[in-house]
Amino acid sequence: MAEVDSEVPPLPPRYRFRDLLLGDQSFQNDDRVQVEFYVNENTFKERLKLFFIKNQRSSLRIRLFNFSLKLLTCALYVLRVALDDPEQVTGVPGNMFLLSALLQVTVALISFLEAMLLTYLSYKGNIWEQMFQISFILEMINTVPFIITIFWPPLRNIFIPVFLNCWLAKCALENMINDLHRAIQRTHSAMFNQVLILICTLLCLVFTGACGIQHLERAGKNLTLFNSLYFCIVTFSTVGYGDVTPHIWPSQLLVVILICVALVVLPLQFEELAYLWMERQKSGGNYSRHRAQTEKHAVLCVSSLKIDLLMDFLNEFYAHPRLQDYYVVILCPTEMDIQVRRILQIPLWSQRVIYLQGSALKDTDLMRAKMDDAEACFILSSRNEVDRTAADHQTILRAWAVKDFAPNCPLYVQILKPENKFHVKFADHVVCEEEFKYAMLALNCVCPATSTLVTLLVHTSRGQEGQLSPEQWQRTYGRCSGNEVYHIRLCDSKFFGEYDGKSFTYASFHAHKKYGVCLIGVKREDNKSILLNPGPRHIMAAPDTCYYINITKEENSAFIFKQEEKDKKGLPVTGLYDAPSRLPVHSIIASMAMDLQNPADPPEDCSKLTLPTENGAGSRRPSIAPVLEIADSSSILPCDLLSDQSEDETNHSDEEGSSVSDFVKGYPPNSPYIGSSPTLCHLLPQKASFCCLRLDKGCRHNSFEDAKAYCFKNKLILVSAETAGNGLYNFIVPLRAYYRPRKELNPIVLLLDYPPDNHFLEAICCFPMVYFMAGTIDNLDNLLQCGIIYADNLVVVDKESTMSAEEDYMADAKTIVNVQTMFRLFPSLSIITELTHPSNMRFMQFRAKDCYSLALSKLEKIERDKGSNLAFMFRLPFAAGRVFSISMLDTLLYQSFVKDYMIPIARLLLGLDTTPGSGYLCAMKVTEEDLWIRTYGRLFQKLCSSSAEIPIGIYRTESHMFSSSEVRQGRDISINVENTGGDDQRNNRCESWKEKTAHRNSTTSDQSEHPLLRKKSLQWARRLSRKNTKPPSRTERISQQRLNLYRRSERQELSELVKNRMKHLGLPTVGYEDVANLTASDVMNRVNLGYLQDEMNDHQNTLSYVLINPPPDTMLELNDIVYIIRSDPLAGPDVPEDVAQGQSSGGQTRQDFGAETRDETHL
Repeated sequence: MAEVDSEVPPLPPRYRFRDLLLGDQSFQNDDRVQVEFYVNENTFKERLKLFFIKNQRSSLRIRLFNFSLKLLTCALYVLRVALDDPEQVTGVPGNMFLLSALLQVTVALISFLEAMLLTYLSYKGNIWEQMFQISFILEMINTVPFIITIFWPPLRNIFIPVFLNCWLAKCALENMINDLHRAIQRTHSAMFNQVLILICTLLCLVFTGACGIQHLERAGKNLTLFNSLYFCIVTFSTVGYGDVTPHIWPSQLLVVILICVALVVLPLQFEELAYLWMERQKSGGNYSRHRAQTEKHAVLCVSSLKIDLLMDFLNEFYAHPRLQDYYVVILCPTEMDIQVRRILQIPLWSQRVIYLQGSALKDTDLMRAKMDDAEACFILSSRNEVDRTAADHQTILRAWAVKDFAPNCPLYVQILKPENKFHVKFADHVVCEEEFKYAMLALNCVCPATSTLVTLLVHTSRGQEGQLSPEQWQRTYGRCSGNEVYHIRLCDSKFFGEYDGKSFTYASFHAHKKYGVCLIGVKREDNKSILLNPGPRHIMAAPDTCYYINITKEENSAFIFKQEEKDKKGLPVTGLYDAPSRLPVHSIIASMAMDLQNPADPPEDCSKLTLPTENGAGSRRPSIAPVLEIADSSSILPCDLLSDQSEDETNHSDEEGSSVSDFVKGYPPNSPYIGSSPTLCHLLPQKASFCCLRLDKGCRHNSFEDAKAYCFKNKLILVSAETAGNGLYNFIVPLRAYYRPRKELNPIVLLLDYPPDNHFLEAICCFPMVYFMAGTIDNLDNLLQCGIIYADNLVVVDKESTMSAEEDYMADAKTIVNVQTMFRLFPSLSIITELTHPSNMRFMQFRAKDCYSLALSKLEKIERDKGSNLAFMFRLPFAAGRVFSISMLDTLLYQSFVKDYMIPIARLLLGLDTTPGSGYLCAMKVTEEDLWIRTYGRLFQKLCSSSAEIPIGIYRTESHMFSSSEVRQGRDISINVENTGGDDQRNNRCESWKEKTAHRNSTTSDQSEHPLLRKKSLQWARRLSRKNTKPPSRTERISQQRLNLYRRSERQELSELVKNRMKHLGLPTVGYEDVANLTASDVMNRVNLGYLQDEMNDHQNTLSYVLINPPPDTMLELNDIVYIIRSDPLAGPDVPEDVAQGQSSGGQTRQDFGAETRDETHL
């Protein structure tokens, strides 16, 4: 065994424990093989090629040295000519001459060696190709003779055309510029390079001609070098004085050759220069680095630039005074449109708008736009693309590219679809088009004309629109449209500085009463969230930022107080709007500072407000309570304004049914996209099955197959869309928010061209009374099945497939025609339409013989010629909030550059965001019993003192009568009304006359209560129709009767068509209202497409419009709808301890009743 053990070999070094721990480097190195790469570049030739050609910086130095040598040879030739005396045939040359000759030989030798080396390095197998290059031949001509003279002195007097080195210097300069671009990574424009080449070519021609003619004329008149240069310049400039001319034929032949060369070379150079100039006009060139460092500029990145988009951006961007000195650089990948080119040639824009054709994904184009020095970058999506998702993807890549290139540049991004919003959440401001669109359309159903209200707020205007119009409503509407949202710190404000330590409601009311400004929101210094109407619990502090609505910001306002002077002199107190002619308006943008320190009605009179009654006897009502500085929460009623008009919720519990009482409040469990703001909503206790969401088909849970079978208590809201996109989720959420009363929730029916996917159904199955149906609005059967006769609002959403058309403005053709058809079939239906192009809204009310519409069209053209940003505001469909285009909200993104708070405020108003403690937008209707309040200022006080609500505007509907000339045009219709004696038509005429002739301050009432007034109105109408007119002949009466029969037949035909289709579908026809059976109230309350018009009375129109922040002395009218910002019912206490004790008892009541608050509360 010992022998066997002794024969065991020792372990190799790699298996030793010590080596395993420390490692054996020698052994590992024995296994490695070192590999050298690119050994072919280690040769001598490759190293020379790398130094002379490939390397950018060393190659640049070699070319710069070569360029200097060529210039030196030309200078030496000029020096030698200057020192040479042609009359001296023999003699000893001077020292200077010998020195120049020695330098020439040395330079020639260096140039020859360099040329041979570069030829060797660039040799690629064809020696003849290298030898017959023009540059090689010139090098040999100018260098070889000098080298020969070293070995053969007799050739030293031979003439060598060294001046031809100027052409070699030109080639070296071109190569040197190219290497310079590569070395420092900066590119000059091609125009610069081409101009430099052209200048060098001209200099070379002139220098070659001058030197050649001077040498050849040594045998003639012996011209000096200066005379030869003068002759060449005169000749090439085509002047030809003739005082200096060549006299021998060799020099004359040289002139002929030079002219021929110039005629060939120069036109080619100019052609290239002109081509580059045209290309530069298309691409836009570069934005100067010096200008970018000394001036401020903003960059606009778009996929394609249309004239409407450009003008909207420029008008809104330059509407702010502090942006007048900014430059706008447009970066667009497409060629500039002809219309855009014409606009940018206007001196107003040509000096501050620069168009660059390029892509935001290229750093070179971003460098051209000087993106790293820009103050802001606006990235807009192309909404006219068929594939909107692809358009969003392009926007996202542009945003990423700009953020990567210029991280410190503020980004303002527009996204079309909400599911793509989270990709650009790093941007400073993001506007999602579909979020705002659907939320605005939803609020239009419960708060009329919300789209008009928000659009006017986000547009910059000075309130001058319509001030020269003869129509009173246009002047009032145009003046109030100038109101915008501004902000100021409380400690710096004269509007709100005196309310430090007071409640928010107290500050809002007294600021409106005194200055005419509407305080709508506030932001704490230590809180980034903006709160709309935080209520009386919020105590104003000096560092707070106040957000208010006014004609202009406080810094541009003039304050003129005359109240004290009038009190001392004993003069009667007049408000600001009582004597507008006495106002010292210093400028257009001067604020209408209100001189209303004392209320219009003294406190002692306010306690004795008289309310007119039917029998004429007056009864006393309590005065409007004052707004407390620090309100007690027990005095704040979170429900209706007046307790005697509030409805008892318990009385309706049985009538509403168990379905309503089963609703619960909570947050939707499934969001269709990332980034949606959580909102407390009315939800079902359990999710509904997908089969139960289908309206037109029964399932095992219910057998209902149409809207009638569901027996809905409230009117339906129909939404016609192409697909169930994620943005449609934002239409449902505001209508199911927790502050909407349960008993007033309207059923929502989605009429979709394509059935929704399960992902969308999963998101909406938790909401009560939300259904869908596959169909289109141009199919009458689909409309009847989805319950259009039981609907109160129909929302027509613009379809993506029709947004792009061969002719841009034809994208809305199908939508407009379909809406007009539904208007004729269902006249009592309120239709809210979204259009692609705002200019097409004029077709929503197009009537060839409507004189009033033609007058509005002329007014729009006048306002557009004046440069108004809101020229379309007087179109009746827009004023009434029945038509909307999402492009109107582009200004929201533009304004956020100056007002960074506009997007959060707009989201809070539309219900897209719900901040704890922030209020929400709703509306209330002024009834006949509420007219005792009389003015908007007293209504402001009533709302602030009773329910802590802040009114911000009025939606007014009034009758309109044409002028006398227009009435005479319709006298035949008036006579027919008298003869037929229709009750509805007579009531309509009486209502219109009474509303226009009665004083606006008087209380209106139903005409059935005043038969005498009705009788007198009819008598006046008859006299007006017969005044200065002859009695109609028998032929005229027969033709008028035929016309009326034709009209009635047309209406009856439409009615029979609808009824027959309903019978065919098995639907009851009881709910369908015929056009001929419309009552006067239906005609008054129907605001379809911006106007209401009885077809039997063409000269009577009903129009609606929005008044934003009207003056306090504005008289209230019957059926006015007041926009209010109601405080959050779930807001927590934010008051001192003594006030908080009073809140503890009423807090639960506020929370319970806050959700039942009405959206249209009766005063």
